[in-house]
Amino acid sequence: MPDPNALFLTVGNYCRHEVVTCSPTDRLTDAAATMRQRNISSLVVSRAGTVQGILTDRDLRNKVVASGIDPRSLSVADVMNSPVITISEDAYLFEALHRISRHRIHRLVVTGPAGKLAGIITDSDILRVQTRSPQQLVRDIEEASSIQELKELRRRVQELVKHLISTGVHIRDIVRLIARLNDHIVLRLIDLLLADRAAGLTENYGFLVLGSEGRSEQTLTTDQDNALVYGDDLAAADIQQLKEFSTMLIDNLIAIGIPSCPGGIMAKNDPWRLSLLQWRAVLDQWFDTPTPEHIMNISMFSDLRMLRGDSSLVRALKDHVAGRLEGNHLYLGHMVANMLRFAVPLGWFGRIKTETGTHTGQVDLKKAGIFAITEGVKILSLGNGVVETGTVERIERLTERGVLMLKEAADLTDSFFALTQFRLHTQVDALSAGRQPDNLITLATLNRMEQERLKAALEGVRSFREKLGRDYQLGQAL
Repeated sequence: MPDPNALFLTVGNYCRHEVVTCSPTDRLTDAAATMRQRNISSLVVSRAGTVQGILTDRDLRNKVVASGIDPRSLSVADVMNSPVITISEDAYLFEALHRISRHRIHRLVVTGPAGKLAGIITDSDILRVQTRSPQQLVRDIEEASSIQELKELRRRVQELVKHLISTGVHIRDIVRLIARLNDHIVLRLIDLLLADRAAGLTENYGFLVLGSEGRSEQTLTTDQDNALVYGDDLAAADIQQLKEFSTMLIDNLIAIGIPSCPGGIMAKNDPWRLSLLQWRAVLDQWFDTPTPEHIMNISMFSDLRMLRGDSSLVRALKDHVAGRLEGNHLYLGHMVANMLRFAVPLGWFGRIKTETGTHTGQVDLKKAGIFAITEGVKILSLGNGVVETGTVERIERLTERGVLMLKEAADLTDSFFALTQFRLHTQVDALSAGRQPDNLITLATLNRMEQERLKAALEGVRSFREKLGRDYQLGQAL
């Protein structure tokens, strides 16, 4: 029986790494002879390890033989398909299956770092694995024609997550899946608006997601944190249309079931919808006056990711933030001090301390540890020029650069995954019971082994906080 979770493995686990290639300047007859000798139906066309295109037996049949062209007069470049549809070796198998289906093709070229050729994967390779795949869900999202359909599809995302939690899929993959499906929903909503009420919208803008959404680390209760940037030379009419589009977008996201931000950090609100020049001025103000609110705003902007629009605008913002923060020990120290305001709920002999009052007997997993990990790792990354936005990816880069020792990194990653898993489990339980999911876990519902795992995760957070406090000479804040 096939592995029920196989489609959550990465393409790199399943693709064929030995790929027969040719050069775009090769004679077509030589390429065809290679295909016959190797008994293969395609050749990847590459130059210096970089994919240039793909040549298939169908190309030879349809473009050469059927057209009566002398193949001896042609090079591979004359016939190959370019640009070729590729997929990263880090992508999921379900994404590869969806891309094959969407483009009505039979194979994908697999790429590694910097777009270098890493392998090839076919529909037959993937379809040998049978599972409750999210591939159909992705297709349904992309074909949705109404807000109501997207609302139902978001509910199906939650149902899929509830299923996966019970099947042993790693928490890293589940969180990544939630983020990608949420991205698909938002992008489909934007497409629907652009095809109807926002038709003719300027392309000189960038819709940004911030915070956990920017890091692709949403769970089932993440609210909206987003913003919009647009070109400095836009006409007043274009700016007004962007305002109307932003309002429609955010209101419809709320209607779909994605909660609004309690702090108002949404593109429909004027302070979060600015030109590039205005954003730079606002960011400089936040840097120059490090109040707790401004520090949190800078922190969220450090996680920004663009979902739709002009990537040059977003790169300019990211470069501005990175330029102000890299090596800025003073401001990073303010960020550490702000993070340390949230104490780890561990008492004498490592006893887990629960909240009192309305939430007696419960622990807020976000405040207790997840925030300290994501924020602390972010601060180290900003100070050391790490460009990744995901917490685990940042930990990996920091380890490669010697900022974190191997054991520190392993302990921190384990704590992050443990706390995230507890958080997602308690949210799934809330949904199953018909309650609104949150970040609170009731300690008494955990068995002894689970409580020990939670305590170990919190001890890992406490150790990490102490390291940051020492590094930034903030021991008194611990």
